[in-house]
Amino acid sequence: MTKYIFVTGGVVSGLGKGITASSLALLLKSRGYKVFMQKFDPYINVDPGTMSPFQHGEVFVTADGSETDLDLGHYERFIDEELNYSSNVTTGKIYSSVIEKERRGDFLGGTVQIVPHITNEIKNKIIEASTTSGASIVITEIGGTIGDIESLAFIEALRQMRNELGKENTLFVHTTLVPYIYGSLELKSKPTQHSVMELRGLGVQPDIIVTRNPFELGDELKKKISLYCSVDVENIIEAIDVENIYQIPINFFNQKMDEVVLKQFNLDLKKINLKEWKKLVDTVDNLKKKVEIALVGKYVELHDAYISVAEALRHAGYKYNTDVSINWVDSEKLEENTDFKKIFKNSKGILVPGGFGSRGIEGKIRAIKYARENDVPYLGICLGMQLAVIEFARNVCGITDASSTEFDELCINPIIDLMAEQKSIINMGGTLRLGNYSCKIKKDSLAYNTYKMEEIVERHRHRYELNNKYRNILEEKGMVFSGINEKSNLVEIIELPNHKHFIGCQFHPEFKSRPTRCHPLFDSFVKQSING
Repeated sequence: MTKYIFVTGGVVSGLGKGITASSLALLLKSRGYKVFMQKFDPYINVDPGTMSPFQHGEVFVTADGSETDLDLGHYERFIDEELNYSSNVTTGKIYSSVIEKERRGDFLGGTVQIVPHITNEIKNKIIEASTTSGASIVITEIGGTIGDIESLAFIEALRQMRNELGKENTLFVHTTLVPYIYGSLELKSKPTQHSVMELRGLGVQPDIIVTRNPFELGDELKKKISLYCSVDVENIIEAIDVENIYQIPINFFNQKMDEVVLKQFNLDLKKINLKEWKKLVDTVDNLKKKVEIALVGKYVELHDAYISVAEALRHAGYKYNTDVSINWVDSEKLEENTDFKKIFKNSKGILVPGGFGSRGIEGKIRAIKYARENDVPYLGICLGMQLAVIEFARNVCGITDASSTEFDELCINPIIDLMAEQKSIINMGGTLRLGNYSCKIKKDSLAYNTYKMEEIVERHRHRYELNNKYRNILEEKGMVFSGINEKSNLVEIIELPNHKHFIGCQFHPEFKSRPTRCHPLFDSFVKQSING
């Protein structure tokens, strides 16, 4: 029997449900249990694929090509497991599925209702996660805050699962805020009490309460929460504010959170191995060096829009005992500001990440030109690779009107273009290349020296491709196409060999980076930026 853990949040959003769920998953995996994770998002979009990063941050892409919530990035980075389509379920996805069944006549003419049809579909998605993964423990995070209208159907479905499977197979973790009131100089448990009352009013009694507080609660306050919320004192786990998020699993372990879970599930308390994770925590807490990397994008006001890129840079820094600080550069402002030496004064490397649309494009191209002409280490990801090719075509090959049909459908020299078979597709998401694709790497190249292998598999999320009609002239002027998808004859990696470190990739390497195992492309880029 698969065991199910449901993580809910109360009082306010942003308490760290995703990190709480990921930390618990890490502990259980470290005890030898196969763990799988999923996120329920209450919005009506089928997935975040067409949402602006300003709305919902980064779109994380799984190996099977699913466009998902950024919390799945936290999950994968903590538990080092590849997730899939069943890991992100939205209200839109649930309703779309039920309506499709109704149109087919699956309900035999019956009235379709939230209970039981919507709640049954939600429960099916939870069971599906266990069957597709073969995990012994599935952890499901419920987006939003208890009391939100949008998530009521999810909570009702979980209540039904507890009723059907019993307490020995289901466990509820409720995260709440315990604020510090500066006027009275004390922590207040009332918001937690009210949040639990709200949850209990929906038929759910939490088994574990995780409190977010600036410092320790103390025994008396713990006992008070225990009394009013009907939760054992040892089941109240404190998520005290920390500077290093990788410390959180260790803090939970010290409070025996994983033991509480395994006890309720009647599972063996296997020996735990946290050696590698503790080494990571120690490394992050004692970084000796520092390097600044410029990240040039158009969503830099919301750092979550580039969260996986930022994390991947930091992961590479950990390997070299270096704190990577990010210089967040708004690409639109580069279209007006010409003092690039001032903007990039302290930046030892320049990175242009992925993105969609024409806004801020010329600023990114100017940043790439600056990196190329001043021998500044450069890493271009997805759009960052495409723009590097456009910049090279304009300023080295003399194709001054080189552009992409993404920005100008009528451009005369579409260096970047849709493939012929894509142009007839109307559905916006249908033209995207998503998920894992293979890439053959050319020997004696920077890419080969970085990966140290000839065949790689990386995750993609893009629509436009390098136009093969221009490959000859680009190669004649010195650009190397060091990575090719042989099946479709598409360029995956470009580089400039006469540069200190200049490389661009069509895929998104940041999705595969881990804090204990940085991605090769970020490794070589950060290493070169450190060494200068």
